[in-house]
Amino acid sequence: MTQGTPGYTKTAWHRSDLTYCTNVHPSETLEQLLAVIDGPLATVRQTRRLANMGSGLWLSHTAATRVLASDKAYRAFSQTLDANGIDLFTLNGFPYGDFHSRRVKERVYLPDWSDDARLLYTLDLAVILTGVMPPEQQEGTISSVPLGFAPDWSEARQERALNSLCRCIGALHEIHQESGCSIRLCLEMEPGCVLERTDQLIPFFTRELPHALEQQGMDPDLLFQHLGICFDVCHQAVMFEDTYESLSRIHQAGIPIGKIQISSALELCNPASQSARNELAEFIEARYLHQSCHLDENSQVQRAMDLDQAVETFPCTTPWRSHFHIPIQTRELASGSLGTTQDQILRTLDFLVDHPDFHPHLEVETYTWQVLPEAIRPKDETALVDGLSAELEWLEQAMQSRGLLQETSQ
Repeated sequence: MTQGTPGYTKTAWHRSDLTYCTNVHPSETLEQLLAVIDGPLATVRQTRRLANMGSGLWLSHTAATRVLASDKAYRAFSQTLDANGIDLFTLNGFPYGDFHSRRVKERVYLPDWSDDARLLYTLDLAVILTGVMPPEQQEGTISSVPLGFAPDWSEARQERALNSLCRCIGALHEIHQESGCSIRLCLEMEPGCVLERTDQLIPFFTRELPHALEQQGMDPDLLFQHLGICFDVCHQAVMFEDTYESLSRIHQAGIPIGKIQISSALELCNPASQSARNELAEFIEARYLHQSCHLDENSQVQRAMDLDQAVETFPCTTPWRSHFHIPIQTRELASGSLGTTQDQILRTLDFLVDHPDFHPHLEVETYTWQVLPEAIRPKDETALVDGLSAELEWLEQAMQSRGLLQETSQ
């Protein structure tokens, strides 16, 4: 399909561009990572009948260190990608450690950007991505923590984080000059973090970061060459932001959006219903943090840091939303007692239609399949692969209906 075809944007996506984030699979070690590429990731590609498929791969610190430890390990990683038809152009660099331990919760933000360990891990990911990124890809992206966890933050941490980000920008610029590969670090707003709202993000990128670069004697123009954001639809929906409006403001501010994570939050529309609240309570679980929000009588966001606190303390007068990633093809659960913010995914796609100059990486991220209530949890890997494939099929259909998907032989 050529540019200018009626009904299609100038920069439509191919089916093979659409991917899912592999943080849904346990893969802390290199051996586990290779098994994921050989196993469920390849199976999803085959289920979709694609010769090649992009991947939003998650590499833990342990796995990344192993990949770079020897030429043999790096070759094994690269060859496993090639053998399975996996094109790597984006990495999830948010979880540093074991993302499938019994309790992750707020530890997922550690080390944060005030700690040099976060910088070193991110640069390891950049080196890995540079070596395996398909040559036709103009840019690789790495999503990361939005500075850190807000309750633990301080002015001193903010200063260290700004310093680390400046050093990261400088290092990514060196990689670009030496290799010709452009890698963009993408900070990902999240409820409860230092950067959780569009109102916080814009001044951070347009004022604080340029000032920090100037203080270090660096060219402020490097900022938007190598830094941007990863926009997680679920996260901003939990904050009761309209994703179309949020994306518009960020785009108008000139802040690059390197990646969009297509994801959906859990919603309780009628908290006055005791049975609906009981259904919501079934989603309380011990592994991940499920920040939850509602709007007060002044339309201000009020929050609880986890779902159990919300169930205990939230008023029953306005809808609740929780940071629990729900399979994106799902509009409602529990026979309609619970809903999702799927409509915000559609608003995001509408933004893409209206901005044909804008072509971020698109990645479905539903890492919570294995902690869903037992009645809707996949029973085995086959069921999980079926669910992941169904998410991508739903996304394809939603994009196709908007002219965002190119017709190809794949």
